[in-house]
Amino acid sequence: MKQNIFEKIEMPHVKHIIVVASGKGGVGKSTVAANLAVSLAIQGYNIALVDADLYGPSIPMMFGVGDKKPEIHKIGDQDKIMPIKKYGVNLISIGFFINPEQSLIWRGPMAANGLTQLFRDTEWGNTDYMIVDFPPGTGDIQLTTLQKLNLSGAIIVTTPQQLAVSDARKATSMFLNPDLKVPLLGIVENMSWFTPVQHADEKYYIFGTGGGKQLATEFNTELLGQIPLMLEVGEAADKGVDILSGGSKDMITVFEQLSQKIVSNLKIEK
Repeated sequence: MKQNIFEKIEMPHVKHIIVVASGKGGVGKSTVAANLAVSLAIQGYNIALVDADLYGPSIPMMFGVGDKKPEIHKIGDQDKIMPIKKYGVNLISIGFFINPEQSLIWRGPMAANGLTQLFRDTEWGNTDYMIVDFPPGTGDIQLTTLQKLNLSGAIIVTTPQQLAVSDARKATSMFLNPDLKVPLLGIVENMSWFTPVQHADEKYYIFGTGGGKQLATEFNTELLGQIPLMLEVGEAADKGVDILSGGSKDMITVFEQLSQKIVSNLKIEK
């Protein structure tokens, strides 16, 4: 039987699906997605994080589980992928299934099918929030997700500089397309300023200022948060360490506030 490309994937036990997107790479989108997921899990919610960046999966490394392989369990008459759990978050990524030293050489339709399988064939259980870490841009992966899933909303990540804002503007417009109509939850401005570890009260605006606020104003949405550029965040991601358990108080507060705004906007009770 030929598959209907517009047929929705049914995930009745997943209450809300949120995509984290950006117009260009290098703005810290995966860092935002990962720490948002952990912050929500710390608050007691059942959280899933899907690494939808098939060509450049980073979630396994960021969570320190790059050597893990998901098990396959028989549930009813179906084989289901069991997500890897770390820091209270259920993780799935193509990175668990491929050699990290090799590139994924898939054309658009193959990538779309691969992504669909990750969503459809994983055993998610009862999930309050599923966070989807998009690749940058507005390509096949984004369109497949928007067509296949019932999304609760999108978060756009940008840096303050105008080049990043320009690309983020295009990504934002995609979600507001009349044929797609995905609710825009708001903008997160990453790398808003640089704060040295030894001088926590100092701020250096190395990428300029105001880009996130400008984008939020243009699209009549909320600036959900401004995240400082801190060396320990990058180091934690490289080591697969949870920055929210023992990191900077300022960073913990930023993600607590971000996750609480998402909860408030989508209104899920624990």
